[in-house]
Amino acid sequence: MPKINLFTKIVLIFVVMLLPIMGLYFFSNRTSTEVLRDELNDSNANRLLFFQNQVNVNIESISLWPNLLIHDPDISDLRDTFESPGPSLTLDMITLINRIQRKLSIQENSSNWQSSLYIYSPILNRVVSSNAVKAYDDAELKRRMKQGWQVQGDGKGQYIFSMFSVAPFSSFNRPQESNLIIEVRFGSRNIVDMLDKFKSDGRRNPFFYKKDTGVIYNSSANRAVAEELVVQLEEEHAMDVVNQTVKLNGVNYLVNTQHSDTTEWYLIDYIPLSDVIGPIVQTNRMFYFTVGSLLLMSFVLAYVLYAQVQSPLKQLVGSFQKLKYEDYSVRLKPKGNNEFSFVFMRFNSMVVQIQELFEKVYLEQIHVREARLKQLQSQINPHFFYNCFSFISSMAKMKNHEAVVAMSQNLSSYYRYTTRQERDFVSLSDELDFVGSYLEIQKLRRNRLDFTVELPPRLRKIEIPPLVIQPLVENAVLHGIEEKSGEGIIQIGVSEEEGWFRIVVEDNGKGLNEEGRINLARELEEPMSEKTGCGLWNVNQRLQLRYGEGAGIEIGPSELGGLRVVLNWRHQSSNNQEKEEPA
Repeated sequence: MPKINLFTKIVLIFVVMLLPIMGLYFFSNRTSTEVLRDELNDSNANRLLFFQNQVNVNIESISLWPNLLIHDPDISDLRDTFESPGPSLTLDMITLINRIQRKLSIQENSSNWQSSLYIYSPILNRVVSSNAVKAYDDAELKRRMKQGWQVQGDGKGQYIFSMFSVAPFSSFNRPQESNLIIEVRFGSRNIVDMLDKFKSDGRRNPFFYKKDTGVIYNSSANRAVAEELVVQLEEEHAMDVVNQTVKLNGVNYLVNTQHSDTTEWYLIDYIPLSDVIGPIVQTNRMFYFTVGSLLLMSFVLAYVLYAQVQSPLKQLVGSFQKLKYEDYSVRLKPKGNNEFSFVFMRFNSMVVQIQELFEKVYLEQIHVREARLKQLQSQINPHFFYNCFSFISSMAKMKNHEAVVAMSQNLSSYYRYTTRQERDFVSLSDELDFVGSYLEIQKLRRNRLDFTVELPPRLRKIEIPPLVIQPLVENAVLHGIEEKSGEGIIQIGVSEEEGWFRIVVEDNGKGLNEEGRINLARELEEPMSEKTGCGLWNVNQRLQLRYGEGAGIEIGPSELGGLRVVLNWRHQSSNNQEKEEPA
């Protein structure tokens, strides 16, 4: 299974976090939209019903006027007139008609609607209105007389509503036989004014519609949309559906209808659905924009974390893997000034130190091998063997058993130490015991040699690299004591001060003048040549590689008259060196 990097993980976390939020928002938004649509439909239906009732109340109020007027005394007198006055009206009749006209005017002004009342008298063959008295056409009147409210166009885009009342009612279909006919009229302008007031309350576009009659629009109606809406509702037989959504030319409309039992007209109101859910759509867009922005920010954040965290970590892990397989040339390139730059610099410094340490250890191991090889070579030196065995042979012939035993024991200790030396560190006491065995051998061969070793008890357990003291002692014997007649003295002392250890080897031998000592010190710091002694140079290099700056060999004159050689190194806890407390 492929590994998922940090960038992908962070993006997936953000997506997983946002998906439930988006799902809940989508569900709640859809529910809210449906609830809002239902509530809006109910509200519109109630408002339409209320408005329809207002129109019906006005119409029904006007429709009651004929019944009220028919019982008026003056109008009753006109109704009960059965003799025709001829072409001219009598004074009494004129007075009666004047009173009737005033009452008609009062009745017309009792309503907010502009309406008209007409009283037809078949006996007088005249029609009386609030402002005129004139003859009328019986045939035209008979043609217009029908039950209920009648609607006719006026040729100017308006409609005239009229209703007739006859006394007696049985003569409705025979107007020439009736005593009195009352007509009430009002124009559709009254309804238009009410539609305008109703529309001013919001973004509605109400209008009235009656099949085979026409449409009454409000003053600012979009007639093209209204006509298309009427056609579609008729085609779908959806005129009686109270609440519905209709799509016209790609635009959805919320449509509400109310039917009037009084006038048989439909009150239709429509509003673009976008106007209703526009704020919701805008909110949705803002939400989705916010979610998109958050997702984009999460991508940016994930990339920044990937570039600033995972990528450096991958480089660091990869570099450690290379380091694991001993590729010490690996280096990390710091970028910027952040924590990883600091870690990269420390890593590079660590690799450099490890590389230098390995080089030092490697060189030290080489020097140790060279020292051991040199020691083994000196051990198998035929002159050394010859002298030792010659001494044993001579002492045996002289029956000096103590000398034979002493030489054999010291020679055995000497070879045991050198041939079995496999450790990187030995205790100072073991190293000095080995040096003591070597000096005892030389002392047995040369009666004039004497030596002393001073080792404080607290320093006996101090660990040092093996074979670093014997080369100094060997040089003192071979190049100092043997080249000078008389008694030879070698002194070895060990001390410690402020963390620095010192091993001093002094002799009273031939020694070196100041120029010789300077040349020898310089040769110890230079690469080894044929002129440079292998033993001293090897010891100096090993101490410097092991203990660093300040460690090595110092050469100076001895108070005994010969040469004074000092080994210096600083105490290091990493070397597991411990001081033995005095007993």
